[in-house]
Amino acid sequence: MKPLLINLNDYERVGEGANGASYNHKTDPSVMLKLYFRNFEAAALELELAKKVYAMGIPTPEPGDLVTDGKQVGIRFRRLVGKKSYSRACGDDPEHTEDYAREFAQMCLRLHNTRVDTTQFESVKDRLYAMLEANPYFTPDQKAKIHAFIAEAPDTDTAIHGDLQFGNGIFVPTGERYFIDLGDFCYGYPLFDLGMVYLCCCLNDEAWTLQANHMSNATARRFWDAFAAEYFLSPDCPLKEFGPGADLTKMETVVRIYAGLKTLIVERDTHCPMPQFRACLEGTIY
Repeated sequence: MKPLLINLNDYERVGEGANGASYNHKTDPSVMLKLYFRNFEAAALELELAKKVYAMGIPTPEPGDLVTDGKQVGIRFRRLVGKKSYSRACGDDPEHTEDYAREFAQMCLRLHNTRVDTTQFESVKDRLYAMLEANPYFTPDQKAKIHAFIAEAPDTDTAIHGDLQFGNGIFVPTGERYFIDLGDFCYGYPLFDLGMVYLCCCLNDEAWTLQANHMSNATARRFWDAFAAEYFLSPDCPLKEFGPGADLTKMETVVRIYAGLKTLIVERDTHCPMPQFRACLEGTIY
Protein backbone atom coordinates (compact mmCIF):
# COMPACT_ATOMS: atom_id res chain seq x y z
CA MET A 1 0.00 0.00 0.00
CA LYS A 2 1.84 3.09 -1.26
CA PRO A 3 0.78 6.40 0.34
CA LEU A 4 -0.28 9.33 -1.83
CA LEU A 5 1.78 12.49 -1.51
CA ILE A 6 -0.11 15.50 -0.14
CA ASN A 7 0.76 19.12 0.64
CA LEU A 8 0.24 19.68 4.36
CA ASN A 9 -0.21 23.40 3.67
CA ASP A 10 -3.65 22.49 2.30
CA TYR A 11 -4.70 21.40 5.81
CA GLU A 12 -5.31 23.13 9.13
CA ARG A 13 -4.24 21.35 12.33
CA VAL A 14 -7.20 21.02 14.68
CA GLY A 15 -6.24 18.48 17.34
CA GLU A 16 -3.74 16.02 18.74
CA GLY A 17 -3.95 12.67 20.51
CA ALA A 18 -1.51 10.12 21.85
CA ASN A 19 -0.74 8.62 18.45
CA GLY A 20 -1.27 11.40 15.95
CA ALA A 21 -2.56 14.83 14.99
CA SER A 22 -5.76 15.65 13.13
CA TYR A 23 -6.28 18.20 10.36
CA ASN A 24 -9.18 19.59 8.35
CA HIS A 25 -8.81 20.42 4.67
CA LYS A 26 -8.82 24.18 4.23
CA THR A 27 -11.05 24.24 1.14
CA ASP A 28 -12.82 20.85 1.10
CA PRO A 29 -15.09 20.49 4.16
CA SER A 30 -15.63 16.80 3.42
CA VAL A 31 -12.00 15.82 4.12
CA MET A 32 -10.11 15.38 7.39
CA LEU A 33 -6.65 13.94 7.90
CA LYS A 34 -5.00 11.96 10.69
CA LEU A 35 -1.20 12.02 10.62
CA TYR A 36 0.57 9.41 12.73
CA PHE A 37 3.38 10.07 15.17
CA ARG A 38 4.24 6.38 14.90
CA ASN A 39 5.32 4.35 11.91
CA PHE A 40 3.96 3.53 8.48
CA GLU A 41 2.80 0.09 9.59
CA ALA A 42 0.53 1.57 12.29
CA ALA A 43 -1.20 3.87 9.79
CA ALA A 44 -1.57 1.11 7.18
CA LEU A 45 -3.02 -1.28 9.79
CA GLU A 46 -5.54 1.30 11.01
CA LEU A 47 -6.68 2.01 7.44
CA GLU A 48 -7.12 -1.70 6.74
CA LEU A 49 -9.10 -2.20 9.94
CA ALA A 50 -11.15 0.97 9.45
CA LYS A 51 -12.24 -0.20 6.00
CA LYS A 52 -13.28 -3.62 7.32
CA VAL A 53 -15.16 -2.11 10.28
CA TYR A 54 -16.90 0.42 8.05
CA ALA A 55 -17.95 -2.38 5.68
CA MET A 56 -19.47 -4.27 8.65
CA GLY A 57 -21.78 -1.35 9.36
CA ILE A 58 -20.24 -0.40 12.70
CA PRO A 59 -20.56 3.41 12.87
CA THR A 60 -17.19 4.96 12.05
CA PRO A 61 -16.13 7.77 9.69
CA GLU A 62 -15.72 6.58 6.10
CA PRO A 63 -12.01 5.87 5.49
CA GLY A 64 -10.25 7.08 2.36
CA ASP A 65 -6.59 7.06 1.30
CA LEU A 66 -3.24 6.36 2.89
CA VAL A 67 -1.23 9.58 2.46
CA THR A 68 2.09 11.18 3.35
CA ASP A 69 3.45 14.71 3.52
CA GLY A 70 6.93 13.31 2.87
CA LYS A 71 7.70 12.99 6.59
CA GLN A 72 4.73 11.38 8.29
CA VAL A 73 2.11 8.91 7.10
CA GLY A 74 -1.62 9.29 7.69
CA ILE A 75 -5.15 8.53 6.62
CA ARG A 76 -7.79 10.72 5.03
CA PHE A 77 -11.36 10.24 6.25
CA ARG A 78 -14.69 11.74 5.35
CA ARG A 79 -15.01 14.63 7.75
CA LEU A 80 -17.88 14.76 10.23
CA VAL A 81 -18.63 18.46 10.55
CA GLY A 82 -19.31 19.62 14.09
CA LYS A 83 -18.14 16.38 15.71
CA LYS A 84 -17.35 16.28 19.42
CA SER A 85 -15.91 13.49 21.55
CA TYR A 86 -17.61 12.39 24.75
CA SER A 87 -14.56 13.47 26.75
CA ARG A 88 -14.66 16.96 25.25
CA ALA A 89 -18.43 17.14 25.75
CA CYS A 90 -18.09 16.37 29.45
CA GLY A 91 -15.35 18.96 29.80
CA ASP A 92 -17.44 21.59 28.07
CA ASP A 93 -20.73 20.65 29.74
CA PRO A 94 -20.04 18.76 32.99
CA GLU A 95 -23.63 19.13 34.21
CA HIS A 96 -24.67 16.59 31.56
CA THR A 97 -21.85 14.11 32.21
CA GLU A 98 -24.25 11.32 33.21
CA ASP A 99 -26.26 11.77 30.00
CA TYR A 100 -23.11 11.55 27.88
CA ALA A 101 -21.95 8.48 29.82
CA ARG A 102 -25.23 6.67 29.22
CA GLU A 103 -25.08 7.48 25.50
CA PHE A 104 -21.54 6.13 25.28
CA ALA A 105 -22.56 3.01 27.20
CA GLN A 106 -25.34 2.35 24.69
CA MET A 107 -22.80 2.66 21.86
CA CYS A 108 -20.57 0.12 23.63
CA LEU A 109 -23.46 -2.28 24.23
CA ARG A 110 -24.26 -2.27 20.53
CA LEU A 111 -20.59 -2.80 19.66
CA HIS A 112 -20.21 -5.67 22.13
CA ASN A 113 -23.33 -7.38 20.84
CA THR A 114 -21.84 -7.39 17.33
CA ARG A 115 -20.29 -10.68 16.22
CA VAL A 116 -17.42 -10.61 13.75
CA ASP A 117 -15.93 -12.90 11.15
CA THR A 118 -12.93 -14.16 13.11
CA THR A 119 -11.02 -14.89 9.90
CA GLN A 120 -10.92 -11.16 9.17
CA PHE A 121 -9.68 -9.83 12.52
CA GLU A 122 -7.12 -10.69 15.18
CA SER A 123 -8.06 -12.16 18.55
CA VAL A 124 -7.64 -9.76 21.47
CA LYS A 125 -5.78 -12.54 23.26
CA ASP A 126 -3.25 -12.92 20.45
CA ARG A 127 -2.77 -9.16 20.35
CA LEU A 128 -2.17 -9.01 24.11
CA TYR A 129 0.18 -11.98 24.01
CA ALA A 130 2.29 -10.19 21.38
CA MET A 131 2.38 -6.95 23.40
CA LEU A 132 3.23 -8.90 26.55
CA GLU A 133 6.11 -10.67 24.81
CA ALA A 134 7.49 -7.35 23.51
CA ASN A 135 7.09 -5.52 26.84
CA PRO A 136 10.50 -5.03 28.51
CA TYR A 137 9.17 -3.89 31.90
CA PHE A 138 7.53 -7.03 33.33
CA THR A 139 9.62 -9.83 34.83
CA PRO A 140 9.43 -13.33 33.29
CA ASP A 141 7.40 -14.51 36.31
CA GLN A 142 4.96 -11.62 35.97
CA LYS A 143 4.63 -12.28 32.24
CA ALA A 144 3.83 -15.94 32.87
CA LYS A 145 1.07 -15.05 35.34
CA ILE A 146 -0.41 -12.36 33.07
CA HIS A 147 -0.34 -14.79 30.14
CA ALA A 148 -2.19 -17.39 32.20
CA PHE A 149 -4.87 -14.85 33.22
CA ILE A 150 -5.45 -13.81 29.60
CA ALA A 151 -5.66 -17.45 28.50
CA GLU A 152 -8.30 -18.25 31.13
CA ALA A 153 -10.67 -15.46 30.01
CA PRO A 154 -13.69 -16.58 27.94
CA ASP A 155 -13.30 -16.84 24.18
CA THR A 156 -15.97 -14.94 22.22
CA ASP A 157 -16.35 -13.57 18.69
CA THR A 158 -17.44 -10.15 19.99
CA ALA A 159 -16.30 -6.94 18.31
CA ILE A 160 -13.63 -5.20 20.42
CA HIS A 161 -12.57 -1.60 19.80
CA GLY A 162 -9.21 -2.22 21.45
CA ASP A 163 -8.73 1.33 22.76
CA LEU A 164 -12.20 1.97 24.14
CA GLN A 165 -12.23 5.34 25.84
CA PHE A 166 -14.59 8.29 25.88
CA GLY A 167 -12.25 10.23 23.60
CA ASN A 168 -12.75 7.61 20.89
CA GLY A 169 -16.52 7.94 20.84
CA ILE A 170 -17.83 10.99 18.97
CA PHE A 171 -21.18 12.47 17.99
CA VAL A 172 -22.40 15.13 15.57
CA PRO A 173 -25.14 17.79 15.93
CA THR A 174 -27.62 15.64 14.00
CA GLY A 175 -27.33 12.92 16.68
CA GLU A 176 -25.30 10.20 14.94
CA ARG A 177 -22.54 8.57 17.00
CA TYR A 178 -19.30 7.03 15.77
CA PHE A 179 -16.21 5.16 16.96
CA ILE A 180 -12.80 6.47 15.86
CA ASP A 181 -9.14 5.37 16.17
CA LEU A 182 -9.58 1.74 15.18
CA GLY A 183 -5.93 0.70 15.02
CA ASP A 184 -6.40 -1.87 17.81
CA PHE A 185 -9.78 -3.26 16.65
CA CYS A 186 -10.06 -7.02 17.17
CA TYR A 187 -12.47 -9.54 18.72
CA GLY A 188 -12.86 -11.21 22.10
CA TYR A 189 -14.23 -10.90 25.62
CA PRO A 190 -15.74 -7.40 26.20
CA LEU A 191 -14.02 -6.89 29.57
CA PHE A 192 -10.75 -6.54 27.68
CA ASP A 193 -12.36 -3.43 26.13
CA LEU A 194 -14.10 -2.09 29.21
CA GLY A 195 -10.88 -1.99 31.21
CA MET A 196 -9.76 1.00 29.15
CA VAL A 197 -12.95 2.93 29.97
CA TYR A 198 -12.25 2.33 33.67
CA LEU A 199 -8.58 3.24 33.34
CA CYS A 200 -9.40 6.59 31.70
CA CYS A 201 -12.13 7.41 34.21
CA CYS A 202 -10.62 6.21 37.47
CA LEU A 203 -6.86 5.59 37.36
CA ASN A 204 -5.17 8.71 35.98
CA ASP A 205 -3.84 11.56 38.09
CA GLU A 206 -5.68 14.89 38.02
CA ALA A 207 -3.21 16.69 35.75
CA TRP A 208 -3.36 13.97 33.09
CA THR A 209 -7.15 13.76 33.18
CA LEU A 210 -7.41 17.52 32.69
CA GLN A 211 -4.87 17.51 29.85
CA ALA A 212 -5.99 14.43 27.96
CA ASN A 213 -9.69 14.21 28.79
CA HIS A 214 -10.60 17.86 29.40
CA MET A 215 -12.24 17.23 32.77
CA SER A 216 -11.50 16.77 36.46
CA ASN A 217 -11.08 13.36 38.08
CA ALA A 218 -14.36 13.94 39.91
CA THR A 219 -16.19 14.41 36.60
CA ALA A 220 -14.44 11.38 35.11
CA ARG A 221 -15.58 9.28 38.08
CA ARG A 222 -19.16 10.50 37.59
CA PHE A 223 -18.85 9.39 33.97
CA TRP A 224 -17.74 5.90 35.04
CA ASP A 225 -20.48 5.48 37.63
CA ALA A 226 -23.21 6.38 35.12
CA PHE A 227 -21.56 4.35 32.36
CA ALA A 228 -21.22 1.26 34.56
CA ALA A 229 -24.86 1.33 35.70
CA GLU A 230 -26.07 1.76 32.12
CA TYR A 231 -23.82 -0.97 30.70
CA PHE A 232 -23.52 -3.65 33.38
CA LEU A 233 -27.14 -3.54 34.58
CA SER A 234 -28.60 -3.54 31.07
CA PRO A 235 -30.63 -6.55 29.91
CA ASP A 236 -28.46 -6.29 26.77
CA CYS A 237 -25.21 -6.65 28.72
CA PRO A 238 -23.21 -9.31 26.82
CA LEU A 239 -21.45 -10.50 29.99
CA LYS A 240 -23.41 -13.38 31.49
CA GLU A 241 -22.25 -12.60 35.04
CA PHE A 242 -23.85 -9.16 34.88
CA GLY A 243 -27.21 -7.68 33.82
CA PRO A 244 -30.24 -6.45 35.81
CA GLY A 245 -29.64 -6.77 39.55
CA ALA A 246 -25.87 -7.30 39.23
CA ASP A 247 -23.51 -6.25 42.03
CA LEU A 248 -21.68 -3.16 40.74
CA THR A 249 -19.15 -3.32 43.58
CA LYS A 250 -18.15 -6.82 42.47
CA MET A 251 -18.10 -5.61 38.87
CA GLU A 252 -15.58 -2.87 39.67
CA THR A 253 -13.27 -5.33 41.42
CA VAL A 254 -13.26 -7.47 38.28
CA VAL A 255 -12.91 -4.67 35.75
CA ARG A 256 -9.95 -3.13 37.62
CA ILE A 257 -7.84 -6.15 36.68
CA TYR A 258 -8.68 -5.71 33.00
CA ALA A 259 -7.83 -2.02 33.37
CA GLY A 260 -4.42 -3.08 34.67
CA LEU A 261 -3.89 -5.18 31.54
CA LYS A 262 -4.30 -2.02 29.46
CA THR A 263 -0.88 -0.96 30.69
CA LEU A 264 0.39 -3.15 27.84
CA ILE A 265 -1.10 -0.72 25.31
CA VAL A 266 -0.04 2.38 27.25
CA GLU A 267 3.52 1.15 27.73
CA ARG A 268 3.73 0.17 24.07
CA ASP A 269 2.86 3.75 23.09
CA THR A 270 4.78 5.65 25.81
CA HIS A 271 7.85 3.37 26.06
CA CYS A 272 7.93 3.60 29.85
CA PRO A 273 6.42 1.61 32.76
CA MET A 274 3.12 2.79 34.23
CA PRO A 275 3.06 1.85 37.93
CA GLN A 276 -0.33 3.50 38.58
CA PHE A 277 -1.95 1.03 36.15
CA ARG A 278 0.19 -1.97 37.12
CA ALA A 279 -1.08 -1.54 40.69
CA CYS A 280 -4.35 -3.12 39.53
CA LEU A 281 -2.47 -6.35 38.82
CA GLU A 282 -0.58 -6.52 42.11
CA GLY A 283 -2.26 -8.90 44.53
CA THR A 284 -4.65 -10.09 41.82
CA ILE A 285 -2.71 -11.59 38.90
CA TYR A 286 0.71 -11.51 40.60
